[in-house]
Amino acid sequence: MSPRTPLAFSVLAATLLLASCASPDPAPTTPPPASSSASAEPSTAVTTAPVDDETPAADADPTCETIITKGTVEALTSQGWTSRQQELRIGDTLVEEGLMCMWADFSTPSDHGQMYGWGTVDERTSETAQSNLQRDGWLRSTEGDLVYFTEDPDYAIATDEDGFGMTYEFGDGWVKFADTKQGLLLIDWKG
Repeated sequence: MSPRTPLAFSVLAATLLLASCASPDPAPTTPPPASSSASAEPSTAVTTAPVDDETPAADADPTCETIITKGTVEALTSQGWTSRQQELRIGDTLVEEGLMCMWADFSTPSDHGQMYGWGTVDERTSETAQSNLQRDGWLRSTEGDLVYFTEDPDYAIATDEDGFGMTYEFGDGWVKFADTKQGLLLIDWKG
């Protein structure tokens, strides 16, 4: 991975957090789109949230509040955090049917936040994205039918207890993203 990639995430995170402090946002009924991705340090209270058995209705659209478990949403909102939604990109590959959610307290400047992403991908988009991640130095691993790409830990801004930072998980027709591999467990959207 190019050393500039984590730096870009850091710069974007700082820009996003500073921009959010410039003027308070009214409480939106739907998450507003953001124009950049950001990375932030995960909160241990959230990564230990219980997995819920509730699943959204089959005809529902994915949102920042539905791609992660209900317990995770409750844990984040109880901390005063809200979400901002933007398009899901894997490097320069746009995931047309995807979303990236940044959760944080946007009312104060901070480097604390969490990112979760989910999207549907066709075989060609998945292959292109995976090829580009490998080209850029992301570390590939597999578990059964799932393929993971994790940033090089030498460049990771934050890691989970197993040393994994930002990670993509590719399945059959979908992709997940979290700021740590452990954070992927909190994404339960079935699409």
